[in-house]
Amino acid sequence: MKTLLTSFALLMSLATSAQAQITLTVFDCGRLMATDISAFNLSNDETPVRELFAPCYLIQHPQGTLLWDSGLQLEFAGKGVVDYEPGVTLRYDVALPDQLAAMDITPADIDLVAFSHMHWDHVGAANLFTDSTLLIQDAEYQAAFVDQNNQLFDPSLYLDLADSERRILNGDYDVFGDGSVMIISAPGHTPGHQVLLVELENTGPVLLSGDLYHFRKSRELRRVPLFNTDAEETLRSMDKIEALLKAEQATLWIEHDQALADTLKKAPEYYD
Repeated sequence: MKTLLTSFALLMSLATSAQAQITLTVFDCGRLMATDISAFNLSNDETPVRELFAPCYLIQHPQGTLLWDSGLQLEFAGKGVVDYEPGVTLRYDVALPDQLAAMDITPADIDLVAFSHMHWDHVGAANLFTDSTLLIQDAEYQAAFVDQNNQLFDPSLYLDLADSERRILNGDYDVFGDGSVMIISAPGHTPGHQVLLVELENTGPVLLSGDLYHFRKSRELRRVPLFNTDAEETLRSMDKIEALLKAEQATLWIEHDQALADTLKKAPEYYD
């Protein structure tokens, strides 16, 4: 029994040590400005927010690195305010690879890459990461790489990953095998939408929302965007994630929340 307890204590010590080395870095990978937000199932007078953040995140773990989401298309970087479509403008100041280079990191250094989903504003730099292992839900993989029939996906942004090494997921996934970085299946926005829970020693647990919510009002009012693939599935995912947030006492970062983003440390600073 003494040996067993000693072994358990050693394992816990190693887990704590590993957790202490986990860092989460936030990159500004653009912003979107919309004059009309009714497609998000919010009336224009329910919130004054019209600007959405487009983040990228780097998780550095003793066992490897994970890039989560890759922001707007690289072609828009450094172009100032760009008209994307009627009523929508974009701004992307410094391209993700340049932000990584400032940290002496190249795309080839990234071991794993995962996207909350394959919409264009989350996979803008995806084609750079062909040397990384792609972590993707089976339903999302089928929609993005096999069927290619989702009108809100732009295959040209990610098809270079078609021959990359990949892990096809069917539900929640422990990325490094120690519970510190968990991909959580939360479908509905897209067929294989997922969110990310990161356990940080000093900051505490942080959950990156993907597009489960776009606005704080979306969460408050439980509104499902009109362009989601499955409204009922989205609501079930909201229930699942809200229960997880409570159970883990985690902080939710709504990825598109520009007001939140303005308060966050950006690369090369990090959270640990």
